[in-house]
Amino acid sequence: MSLVVEVVRSGFVESVHQARMLTVDADGRPVAVHGEVDALVSPRSSMKPLQALGMLRSGLDLEGELLALACASHSGEPFHVDGARKILAGAGLDESALRCPEDYPEDRTVTARSRLFMNCSGKHSAMLATCVLNGWPTETYLEPSHPLQRAIRDTVEELTGERVAATGVDGCGAPLFFVSMVGVTRAFRAFPLSERGSHERRIFEAMSAFPEWTSGTHRPEAKLMRALPGLMAKVGAEAFDAFVFADGRAGTVKIDDGGQRARTPVTVAALRSLGLDAPELDALAVTPLLGGGRPVGEVRVRTA
Repeated sequence: MSLVVEVVRSGFVESVHQARMLTVDADGRPVAVHGEVDALVSPRSSMKPLQALGMLRSGLDLEGELLALACASHSGEPFHVDGARKILAGAGLDESALRCPEDYPEDRTVTARSRLFMNCSGKHSAMLATCVLNGWPTETYLEPSHPLQRAIRDTVEELTGERVAATGVDGCGAPLFFVSMVGVTRAFRAFPLSERGSHERRIFEAMSAFPEWTSGTHRPEAKLMRALPGLMAKVGAEAFDAFVFADGRAGTVKIDDGGQRARTPVTVAALRSLGLDAPELDALAVTPLLGGGRPVGEVRVRTA
């Protein structure tokens, strides 16, 4: 049975969201299962750590903040933009090589659009750097048949333990692979459980150490990772979320109607189902609902 997320306004349940959730313990055994977690899903940007792993396996050499940025859905803050420029410059390229859409920073402090502001520019910059390193074409790096995308697909299939059922197009233009929540959860467990120095561990350590680089200074996922040291979390569009803790406890979340406002409360419930908790999570367990600029309700997981 799916979880129900209630939208409560002035004491009345105004709307509901249905949510799927899967969590597993440190040995990979199911702890909480809600909804059809075996069905195909579009994990969207939650797949970025797997895409980055495909790039590292193809020779890309990034560390620390820049490796976290290669896995990011960022807010277009100045340090995100500067980081993407550094990745491109290291490959002898500039913004003109990017094939992601133009965008504004989230805070709208800049009125001019740029591909560097687009939340996936770190990933795209890393993709281009990987192409330059291998002598692959940079103009067509988003085509599913491109050597880079074939390498990424192989990585996705290996870590999820599933064949990619279908390939679509993500919002940034990159290939999007359809797998199950079970497969994504299995894949995320590989990152902290791999041996030290492995590409998987490098990604885990970079993302968990630099949460602002994988998302943004004020993003919920950054707050979760700061509150729970040893957590690697990655959200995706249409209300998907995936996470793994240092000991292998992991989970995935999908809000069936794509309602982003319901995602973080369900993710908090997923973390708590595994005994992962901190005082800071109380403020993230509900999403405030405003009326006239003041709180009049909340979005919360139904508890009974």
